[in-house]
Amino acid sequence: MENTTHFGFKQVATNDKQSLVRDVFNSVAGKYDLMNDVLSFGAHRLWKRYTIASSNVKDGDKVLDIAGGTGDLAIEFRKKVGDSGQVILSDINAAMLNEGRKNLINKGVFGVEFIQLNAEYLPFDNSTFDCVSIAFGLRNVTDKDQALKEVYRILKPGGCLLILEFSTTDSALLKKLYDFYSFNIIQKLGGIIADDEASYQYLAESIRKHPDQETLKGMVLDASFDFCEYHNLSGGIVALHKGIKV
Repeated sequence: MENTTHFGFKQVATNDKQSLVRDVFNSVAGKYDLMNDVLSFGAHRLWKRYTIASSNVKDGDKVLDIAGGTGDLAIEFRKKVGDSGQVILSDINAAMLNEGRKNLINKGVFGVEFIQLNAEYLPFDNSTFDCVSIAFGLRNVTDKDQALKEVYRILKPGGCLLILEFSTTDSALLKKLYDFYSFNIIQKLGGIIADDEASYQYLAESIRKHPDQETLKGMVLDASFDFCEYHNLSGGIVALHKGIKV
């Protein structure tokens, strides 16, 4: 890897990015769900519902949710795998993982395991999981290529990778509106609701630095996946990539 990488629109030392991202999520963890609902007008719940429906996860499957945060996907995966299956909610950030644990307990969801881990170094044996998901987290990973290779390694043959992430719209009008919203409204709401305008500035900038749909598809295939397709949601503001290990 190069000695520098992007942190939003800034260039920082590669070794510093992980701690900088950790500081962001330490700050926003307590208001994360509220801000998601406000900033997406509730649409993030529809995007996640589509992701779950696209997973083909069934009773008895083993699922790893990376950067699982407050546990929205883990809750739904738990319903699908049943008592004979396994769901692991993971996050590199302890504060977010704690929020996820509290959220699941408050909703009466049990049987989910919690592991703090780095997506670039997954502490699991080869061919362990039927499905690995990462929603709105890949853009915060320093070495995305390494993370994708790790996911491929731990997936069983026939297993799938699901990446739900902000992406790039082809609509000039939608892009203009979305840029104005991101760099004016989102930051101000972050300051008002979460008392942290700077973190939401980074989150808006990180979306613009994330690979577009075709580039990310190529990265998934380069990580040895045999198949990858993506579906645009909300005009391409968000995309779901699905990779299959044959």
